[in-house]
Amino acid sequence: MLLQTAVSAGSHPLSGTIAEWVWLLPVLPLAGFVINGLLSLNSAHFGPTDPSAGDHNHSDSATDAAPISHAEHAEHTGTAGDDHAAVKRHRWAGLVSVIGPGVLILSFFLALGIWQAMAGAQPSAPFIQTYFSWMPVGDLQINAAFQLDQLSMVMILVITGVGALIHVFSIGYMRDDPSYPRFFSYLNLFVFFMLVLVLGANYPVLFVGWEGVGLCSYLLIGFWFNDKANADAGKKAFIVNRIGDFGLLVAMFLLFSNIGVLDFVGVSAKALELGAGSALVTTICLFMFLGCTGKSAQIPLYIWLPDAMAGPTPVSALIHAATMVTAGVYLIARSAFLFSLSPVASLTVAVVGALTAIFAATIGLKQWDIKKVLAYSTISQLGYMFVGVGVGAYVSGMFHLVTHAFFKALLFLGAGSVIHAMHAAYHTTHSGEDAQDMRNMGGLKRYLPVTCVLMWIATLAISGIPPFSGFFSKDEILSSVFARAQGSTLASASWLGIPGGTLLYIIYGIGLAAALLTAIYMTRMMLYTFHGPVRTGAEEEKSLHEVPWVMTGPLVVLGILAMFGGWLNLPEVVTDLIPLGPRELLAHWLDPVVGSSTARITTGAAHVPVQTEEMLIGAAVVIAVAGIVFAMLRLRPASLPRKRDAVAEHGFEGVVANKYYVDEGIERTIVEPTYALSRSFLWRFIDNGVIDGFFVNGSAWVARSFGWLGSRLQTGNVGTYAWVLVVGVLAMLGAFTLR
Repeated sequence: MLLQTAVSAGSHPLSGTIAEWVWLLPVLPLAGFVINGLLSLNSAHFGPTDPSAGDHNHSDSATDAAPISHAEHAEHTGTAGDDHAAVKRHRWAGLVSVIGPGVLILSFFLALGIWQAMAGAQPSAPFIQTYFSWMPVGDLQINAAFQLDQLSMVMILVITGVGALIHVFSIGYMRDDPSYPRFFSYLNLFVFFMLVLVLGANYPVLFVGWEGVGLCSYLLIGFWFNDKANADAGKKAFIVNRIGDFGLLVAMFLLFSNIGVLDFVGVSAKALELGAGSALVTTICLFMFLGCTGKSAQIPLYIWLPDAMAGPTPVSALIHAATMVTAGVYLIARSAFLFSLSPVASLTVAVVGALTAIFAATIGLKQWDIKKVLAYSTISQLGYMFVGVGVGAYVSGMFHLVTHAFFKALLFLGAGSVIHAMHAAYHTTHSGEDAQDMRNMGGLKRYLPVTCVLMWIATLAISGIPPFSGFFSKDEILSSVFARAQGSTLASASWLGIPGGTLLYIIYGIGLAAALLTAIYMTRMMLYTFHGPVRTGAEEEKSLHEVPWVMTGPLVVLGILAMFGGWLNLPEVVTDLIPLGPRELLAHWLDPVVGSSTARITTGAAHVPVQTEEMLIGAAVVIAVAGIVFAMLRLRPASLPRKRDAVAEHGFEGVVANKYYVDEGIERTIVEPTYALSRSFLWRFIDNGVIDGFFVNGSAWVARSFGWLGSRLQTGNVGTYAWVLVVGVLAMLGAFTLR
């Protein structure tokens, strides 16, 4: 690679440091993708070994369609429901187990080195490296360039750090899959594109990573593609994201047509030319937010994320915790210089985030698949992040993104450990029970004690119980919403006729309600999974056991991060009461990137008194505790029937259990009419009638007609030709003589 440092980088504090190796961060996982991809082509097995086998392990959900090959090792085989199939481990499985996680571990240590250099230099401007001129077309000058600043550094550490732990966990979870190298090649490629997304110095380079993670989500969600449900889930994710990506493209077109630049530094410098509060900047931000709703699963484009559970559980952890779904939050934080100019667009982001948070939380109350509970939990928590960045609390939104990466990765990998153990138990008896349904679990704390303790830590964190990480980040978002309800630019604006201040108070109330529901459905999941009697079965119970160390180790690390991750940004009100450590580390770190945009929104905002802030914290804690206590008092794991004996929910419970029939509504109002229109009009009339019937067959008929006419004239009879010649001559003579 020919490295050309940007002109401005020569005098940058990071020049001559390890930061100049930033290009190696994405290159390492890209190398892993290439190597593992080549290994996957050697003795490759694509998809389930027996695609015709029935799916005995799952009911109506497109989830991990790969049972366990051996009870002793209990790994996913990639076989769609065939517990009796013999599995031969891929010949390069050992090498893949080193390369796949190894490139991520190297990237993480390189990221740590770059972070140390940045912490020492404390740059106030981004460090930009230009590698080559990508699109030099007239006024359009787009470089293939990476931008390293405090915001991208946070994302890099999350992606490489949490991503490396997920890769290590995947060794134990996937190593007996016949397509093991292909799995790691896709996983490495996913991280490569996410790093390109957060390192891009302009919107087009970001868009390359944006589209890349969409492609990888399709590949990984549909990893076991011989199962139609898995393949359909992958296509659904890909198609829904294309809708959002159209919005991001339009936003880029509008930016270039109005200010002529697309790099972040240039757009930031010229943002005011768009006009503060103008219809133009609002339109740009709303189109950009449309892209965010697709990538980060917000209303109305959230529908792909629950179906993404069709992929292997480590994929779910990577998508939900460290990569794809966080891209939308990052994009708004990166584009804070635009959103801070448009109160209407910012309020729209906050409103959609709040509605998504409460909507997804209600659905999580009645899900039985352990991964589906976590999927709707992710959608809800992403709503909180959008509330944060929507009200201009960009640090708070990013803070929750980081803590969420810790406890959500722990929850998904912990769920993977549970599924792993359940599959192994059902394998021993060749049972066809659903290994992911919580109604078939219960009492697992006796057999998976480490997993149980660690998942309780993550549950307390996501519920907002102090001193776990989620408490600090979620409370900071809610406090920011409350503080901006008076005196900020958002409070003085209006949204669909609703005063901004009133709207922010409503959003705050919705946030508290969503926090209550979060505590309830997460406690419900833990009670039904780990407590009460064992519902797995008497014979299967004998085979339940804790997962191997290669899977437990990453859980322990994530558990520590979920406990102490909140110390990254301790608020002043807490450090004044309890001197836990330095205050607002993340806020000071991100100030050079988002500080001016935050100040643009908070100018004139009333400062919340300490007593009020303490009351807000107290209310959040009381609500979280109330949710946990309510679930413990209301739920009775001992009386919960197994899935096969359960009665379907009716009434409103049935509506919530069926996710408000949103997918069915889309199927009937959009998919089926589109299919009918395509079949009756586009296919039968346009394709068969106009194209085939008129143009193709019609032109053939015309050609045949001319041919038939020619064949009548060309008989091959010399006598006929002579008479025709004579008649023609006489006709010509007559034409000239008879006048």
